[in-house]
Amino acid sequence: MTSPSTPRIDADRLWKSLMDLAQVGATPKGGVRRIALTDQDRAGRDLVTQWFRDAGLQVRVDEVGNVFARRPGTDPAARAVATGSHIDTQPSGGKFDGNFGVMAGLEVMRTLNDQGIATRAPLEVAFWTNEEGTRFTPVMMGSGAFAGVFTAESVRAQKDADGLTVGDELQRIGYLGTQACGDVPGGPYAAYFESHIEQGPVLEAAGLPIGVVRGALGQQWYDVTVTGMDAHAGPTPMALRRDALLAASRMVDAVNRIALAEAPHGRGTVGHLQVLPNSRNVIPGQVTFTVDFRNLAQAGLDRMDADMRTTFAQLAAACQCTVDITQVVKYEPCLFDADCVASVRRAAEALGLPHMDVVSGAGHDAVYVNGVAPAGMIFVPCKDGISHNEIEDAQPEHIAAGANVLLLAMLERAQ
Repeated sequence: MTSPSTPRIDADRLWKSLMDLAQVGATPKGGVRRIALTDQDRAGRDLVTQWFRDAGLQVRVDEVGNVFARRPGTDPAARAVATGSHIDTQPSGGKFDGNFGVMAGLEVMRTLNDQGIATRAPLEVAFWTNEEGTRFTPVMMGSGAFAGVFTAESVRAQKDADGLTVGDELQRIGYLGTQACGDVPGGPYAAYFESHIEQGPVLEAAGLPIGVVRGALGQQWYDVTVTGMDAHAGPTPMALRRDALLAASRMVDAVNRIALAEAPHGRGTVGHLQVLPNSRNVIPGQVTFTVDFRNLAQAGLDRMDADMRTTFAQLAAACQCTVDITQVVKYEPCLFDADCVASVRRAAEALGLPHMDVVSGAGHDAVYVNGVAPAGMIFVPCKDGISHNEIEDAQPEHIAAGANVLLLAMLERAQ
């Protein structure tokens, strides 16, 4: 257990920072609309970077608009221990997604300042550009460029629906920096931690305040087209139909079965389906739909892929249809650094906070950072597991608990 002298964050100050940031782009339903590289994003960036400077942190901006704030350590040769997340939101986003991670990092710095605590290694808090991918693709753009998954040039060339580029919009809002992506003073991060709301129902259902995140599910997305034959619903006998929707319906059910066979970490979703000609008295001749498979192991994703292809071919043939499957996204599963995961677990134990190991079903900036530095994540519950929604909510005591775990984990790694 911790001693009475163990530092704790200022829970009220952290909560106020979250609520103040939520006023930038606030929506009538209590959410936030602060889409990447808009005027609202600029206002949010300006506010947070001012808070960084008020805390005495050294601010720098890289060539895709990622913002970093450093608290120096006592050892000039030590590599930094970092934390962060994002402050851009969905069009109808909430107060906590991403924002909690950035404000928790800032609160760590403020707490150390208040208590006069020096660390051997420098500490950094970052916020990454365009994590949500709402206006520009790809998602997790800034952390992906930092990790070398995307080039800075390709990122700046990406266009929104109006033809505006990332580079031009960064220039317009004043956040086109000069530092090269991935160039960290003193060398690559010694460790990176990201605090986040869970965006799912597991912790709330378990009644636990802290999730120790072991990794993130890999993702494989597909576009599927089932082709049959348009025909009149009356004169065409059932046995002679080439009903694309019948075949597709059976495939949707198969997606669910395939995911259930990969419990507990298999996920399978059909989120979009389009029927042609979509007329009441016409047998559907073509159906397009999406498949989203997720798993914590690549071998599991490979099994899901093979099962889908075999099953879909059989179901199409049974309905006298054809099927075409195109894979459009592939993210490898991520296992976070064992030492970082252990640091999070020890911090929760030291604070006497009940916790459980969890995996993330969503992508996060930490997934990309994990490719170039040891990384770990801390989850706290959100009400009803709801996120990417204006009614997204979290309890102040859970927010404080997550930030205290972050504080101790960073202190352990920064000595």
